[in-house]
Amino acid sequence: MTLKLIDKYLSKFVNESDYERILPSLEQAHKTLTKRSGKGSDFLGWIDLPVNYDREEFEKIKKAAIKIQNSCDIFIVIGIGGSYLGARAAIEFCKGQRYNSVRKNTPEIYFSGNDISSSNLAELLEMCEGKDVCINVISKSGTTTEPAIAFRIFRDMLNKKYGREEAKNRIFVTTDKCRGKLKELADAEGYETFVVPDDVGGRFSVLTPVGLLPIAVSGINIDELMKGSADARERYAICDINKNDCYKYAAIRNILLAKGKAVEIFVSYENALNMTAEWWKQLYGESEGKEGKGLFPASVSFTTDLHSMGQFIQQGSRVMFETVIDILNSQREVVIPYDENNSDGLNFIAGKDMHYVSRTAFKGTAIAHTDGNTPNIVLELEKRGAYEFGYLVYFFELACGISGYMLGVNPFDQPGVEEYKKNMFALLGKPGYEELGKRLLDKI
Repeated sequence: MTLKLIDKYLSKFVNESDYERILPSLEQAHKTLTKRSGKGSDFLGWIDLPVNYDREEFEKIKKAAIKIQNSCDIFIVIGIGGSYLGARAAIEFCKGQRYNSVRKNTPEIYFSGNDISSSNLAELLEMCEGKDVCINVISKSGTTTEPAIAFRIFRDMLNKKYGREEAKNRIFVTTDKCRGKLKELADAEGYETFVVPDDVGGRFSVLTPVGLLPIAVSGINIDELMKGSADARERYAICDINKNDCYKYAAIRNILLAKGKAVEIFVSYENALNMTAEWWKQLYGESEGKEGKGLFPASVSFTTDLHSMGQFIQQGSRVMFETVIDILNSQREVVIPYDENNSDGLNFIAGKDMHYVSRTAFKGTAIAHTDGNTPNIVLELEKRGAYEFGYLVYFFELACGISGYMLGVNPFDQPGVEEYKKNMFALLGKPGYEELGKRLLDKI
């Protein structure tokens, strides 16, 4: 089995009567999602996406990826939130956190347009000097501030470096099929375009062209990625908490929330999953954090963070539980050597592989944290690869939809995100926001 939920560290926190009490809510959420009868039902295209996607565009993505691989040293992906987190998570999950530094026959891939830092942008522009560059801008509208600024700057750079005619062969646009400022610009300039589906929200879009083009450029097999998600879709179709680990995960989250746990911590023992944690945090934070409800999604990377956050998790306020990704098999083997002088006292682990030591650390930590009254949900994952990433993505997306409906919110909107944008536009002097700007000036 690719992914398996282990609940042995939950025995003193969740019991059979808890499952019995929450079962009606789970079954109702299943009906709401599968019948597409709940709030946000216009954004459920991700449910069947692993088997119902545009094959022609999928092949077009593969061809574009080869073209990019053959024509540039640096590939810049411009987007924010769901427009970059999934792709970056996939690349680091499959290829490692140091993808850009290791020897390979694919371009270095950098992500921009996800902040408003002049330093970050200036450094990336410097890195592009003397290199061949391609860019992929990802935006439904083309007017989202952060990526729009970055795209304006990098498009200007490419136009000056190559001329507009050659630059258009290095600019790839992922946007709305028919409308929007970015679509208008792409059509006018002749940029190659890919479609952001109307029925898939940004945080659920990693398996669409939004994520697939950058992922393919890195050399990851996107056929395997989709196969993993398709197999997960098939496996988790049944509404049976004893046979469906995805639904069981959703149920446990809501049970623990009802018992006073307010924070869910995503835990991994591989730094390659740090961006997967960031993707997961957006998925659950933006989907469930509304109407005064929801678990706060946080993350740590062990064993590193055991030396900084471990004390709080062990003995701090008891408001949290952990969801631990336990990867059974490592991509690479590093054996700890024997030291004749044993100067560090570590000969007791000489000859052992570091992944074995890491998994032993996980077991010891899980026992300690459980004894400290921090519940642990463990998700065993066979290994890191394209298939496994696709499987994991679908597991978390489906669990999120089910969990959100169990919570009683619309998991597929994000009304609160717009508030800071309005204030920022008003303070920057955007036309049409003058009155709001005046009111805000009185508050600062």
